[in-house]
Amino acid sequence: MQEHQEKVYRDELTPVSFLRRSAHVFPEKVAVVHGDRRYTYREFEERVNRLASRLRDAGLQKGDRVAFLAPNIPPLLEAHFAVPASGCVLVPINTRLGSEEVGHILEHSGSKMLFVDAELEKLVEPLDTSGIEIVRIDDTGEPGDPYEDYLADGSPETLPSVLEDEEETIAINYTSGTTGKPKGAMYSHRGAYLNALGVATGIEMNSRSVYLWILPMFHCDGWCFPWGVTSMAATHVCLRKVEPDKIWDLLEAEGVTHYCAAPTVQIGMVNHEKAHRMQWEVATAIGGAPPSPTLLGQFQDLNIRPIHLYGLTETYGPATICAWHEDWDELSVEEQAGMLARQGQAHVISHLARVVDEEMNDVPRDGETLGEIVTRGNTVMKGYLNNEEATQEAFKGGWYHSGDVAVWHPDGYVEIRDRSKDVIISGGENISSIEIEQVVDKHPAVLECAVVAIPDEKWGERPKAFVALKEGKEATEQEIIDFCKERMARFKAPAAVEFGDLPKTSTGKVQKFVLRDKEWAGQAKRVG
Repeated sequence: MQEHQEKVYRDELTPVSFLRRSAHVFPEKVAVVHGDRRYTYREFEERVNRLASRLRDAGLQKGDRVAFLAPNIPPLLEAHFAVPASGCVLVPINTRLGSEEVGHILEHSGSKMLFVDAELEKLVEPLDTSGIEIVRIDDTGEPGDPYEDYLADGSPETLPSVLEDEEETIAINYTSGTTGKPKGAMYSHRGAYLNALGVATGIEMNSRSVYLWILPMFHCDGWCFPWGVTSMAATHVCLRKVEPDKIWDLLEAEGVTHYCAAPTVQIGMVNHEKAHRMQWEVATAIGGAPPSPTLLGQFQDLNIRPIHLYGLTETYGPATICAWHEDWDELSVEEQAGMLARQGQAHVISHLARVVDEEMNDVPRDGETLGEIVTRGNTVMKGYLNNEEATQEAFKGGWYHSGDVAVWHPDGYVEIRDRSKDVIISGGENISSIEIEQVVDKHPAVLECAVVAIPDEKWGERPKAFVALKEGKEATEQEIIDFCKERMARFKAPAAVEFGDLPKTSTGKVQKFVLRDKEWAGQAKRVG
């Protein structure tokens, strides 16, 4: 509200202020590294100012959406500050999606502008982008690059803020479509500010830290680390493509102290031929799935300290942390892995998580009784864009419902035991079983199908389709898989297909739990 501006004791919280402060205090410190490019905090702020002023000059109004489709490169990092500084709302788009999904996000968000990396233009070319101004990013950092030329016409001076209320929307992050179409989770300036501090302090960053960008910046705004790293005046090291040999080169060359990555990426790293024990401790945040005892042992050998975080798109990324207890140091690697596998509890600015039954009562803290993880407070989205029904469902009872089935341990830590039945988490990406089913059902030979997660050694879990064919019709496993790959992001396509009748209840509802029980037999948990 405007009256807040008149209060001596209050500023509206916005993560844009982190860059202002770091550029003021550490103007000559290296803020961003990308190949041979180096930007100091003064230069970083100037580039942000130029982009922000260009967006204002383009005639965009407060609250207009600006989309970015790019890998982990400086322009996407700059967008996290420039777009909100201009008064607009950032829409970061998953680079692994197909054209149709990108088109849905652009249309649903009402984006007025799109900045797209040259390598990803092919995703946009089939779309009707009339009414959207498009700026290509060649990622050269040199004049002649359309993005750099766009910045060159902007002002290096800081724009006056148009933020009136810290609860205004700063970004819209799209889910992976757990009920078919992706939903747009709205983040506020306040929530982004607080969660950025929560994650930066949670993995113990400071102004001497060097953060390597392995986790996609498009994913929950990079778990708020674009803002969090900047809040600490630490150094961002960008990485266009996740390649283990390149990661090891950068760890050494840039003195990296922190990075975040899904288990799939971590496994590829620690088993690479360049893997070696680091001379300094490197902290890594893991999300999507807990580290295995094998991976934990490898981390110890390499002098890498794992930190297990948990959250969802709807919670700005990480909302809990498995904070380490000193007495765990005395445990065996197997026992430590058991402790670290848990999702833990709230980080310093988020609300303590609960595990509840269907009546919203806390389940016993016995490490056995199953319930659902719920949370509320500073790290929960404002709601879904233009979807009040889904928002009300997610917020029923005054808490955000994660859909994750968990137990509550005597020490207060929570631990996921099963996924919400409609979500498959593969390599850190959420995949909707319903979305896959809808595609498979379009195949002319398919009568009906059900998709569940199956264990996968590399990806944690992958989708498997159980298909009943129409009478007299035929199809092969590969035919169904190829059919899906042609119609959706390739990583969402089923890894396997099994043909036969589907188990059903007396009312005709498919019993997915029967299929899951068969596939996960012998597994201690239903999480990959």
